[in-house]
Amino acid sequence: MTGTEHPIEPPEPAEPSRDPEARGVRLVPVLLLLTGISGLIDAVTYLGLGHVFTANMTGNVVVLGFAAAGAPGFSVPHTATSLVCFLTGAIVGGRVSRGLGTGSRRRWTRVTLAAEAGLVGISAAVAFAAPDHAPVTVYTVIALTAFAMGLRNATVRKLGVADLTTTVLTMTLTGLASDSRAGGGVGTHSPRRTASVIAMVVGAAIGAWLVLRYGIAVPLLVGTVIVGVLALTASGRE
Repeated sequence: MTGTEHPIEPPEPAEPSRDPEARGVRLVPVLLLLTGISGLIDAVTYLGLGHVFTANMTGNVVVLGFAAAGAPGFSVPHTATSLVCFLTGAIVGGRVSRGLGTGSRRRWTRVTLAAEAGLVGISAAVAFAAPDHAPVTVYTVIALTAFAMGLRNATVRKLGVADLTTTVLTMTLTGLASDSRAGGGVGTHSPRRTASVIAMVVGAAIGAWLVLRYGIAVPLLVGTVIVGVLALTASGRE
């Protein structure tokens, strides 16, 4: 090497690219919180609006059978409204998922959660403005929350995060038991499944406590705030 030559310096390492999908709260904790919100919403509608579900459609179909048989405390119009609005929300959610699902998961998730927060927020506003058992309150809250849950369920189904449907726990509990060591399995996904069950129970307990003490408006407001925060912070990654 001559005195005028300089050693070749190694190139500086390239700065790792920042994935916009990874910004924010990952989908697993987001969906666990939404599972809790489902418990809260069903506590509002079942305890506060005459034994109707707007998140858990399995229970709602059973309730519709009770109402059709004339069992006291159940209403065919209330339950039918919930089912129709849930299915309508799921149809809209399916169309939205086909329009946005090929793009950013983060944007798609946030748009859906923002819509859910808005619908539950309108329900809360109506519940604050009118008595809990007024027909306008009952039908508005049932219709809007059921639509919101249908919209969310369609999105969660397309996201395909294992063991986190956010509204139905039958298969989650089945998997938790059948895949456990006692069932001859290896306990795959047991922490996630267990967390999902706990989230639903905690959400339902908080919702019931709020309904029994403050009526339906306060828990609806709580649900609006939590879903609104998730709409601003959710990422597109598990």
